[in-house]
Amino acid sequence: MKAMIFAAGLGTRLRPLTDDRPKALVEVAGKTLLQRAIDSLVAAGCTTIVVNVHHFAHKVIAAISDINPPDVDILVSDESDLLLDTGGGVLAARPLLKGDEPILIHNVDIITRDLDLKAIVTSHVTNHALATLLVKKRDTRRYFLFDDNMSLRGWENTATGAFKPDDMNASSAIMLHHRAFGGIHVISPAIFDYLQDYAHIHGPVFSITDFYIDNCRRCDIRAYQQITPYQWLDVGKPDTLNQAINLLKENN
Repeated sequence: MKAMIFAAGLGTRLRPLTDDRPKALVEVAGKTLLQRAIDSLVAAGCTTIVVNVHHFAHKVIAAISDINPPDVDILVSDESDLLLDTGGGVLAARPLLKGDEPILIHNVDIITRDLDLKAIVTSHVTNHALATLLVKKRDTRRYFLFDDNMSLRGWENTATGAFKPDDMNASSAIMLHHRAFGGIHVISPAIFDYLQDYAHIHGPVFSITDFYIDNCRRCDIRAYQQITPYQWLDVGKPDTLNQAINLLKENN
């Protein structure tokens, strides 16, 4: 199975920790975020992992050469010249992700415990979806909106009152299931042609979540919710980084 780690971000929310290193190399309880993401993907059965790089790219590339897990190829998608955001980053990595198997995508700043990544992939394959998003019923400002079949139908920002697509409004949104995205998703290789078309319209730099929202009516984009409890943290900011340190120390 192939996977991709989004590790190219600037890590602005983690400053000053990221003044001299990329977010991917920030340590949490003795391991870098990059190492923890790679460990999770290897445990899920991934044998090819693509890591995109931009901020302090040379430091990430050096760290990758030191990690080197057995029987796993770790490849670099270099965005040093232009940070492509998540959607553009996936599209740029297309030559490194060739094949017919699904691709598991993992944000480098997501830490989980007791989450079954293999089950997300199995759900994706069973549903023949173009993309499958890890979601959870938790408080946030930005929600993906799903119908009763857990197919994506829209998006809402509760802080601003904004809805997408354009025909979505409060009356239609209330009938849908509001779920928070967990920064982990699975895509089918067929998505690359859709991403290419999107890039022709919007340019090479675009968000994968914007792509999902704008294409939710014509593409089969599904939610995955794990029934059993698991722990999830976005450690892209200092307060949650400290929570993750305490969590991992407790479980070691």
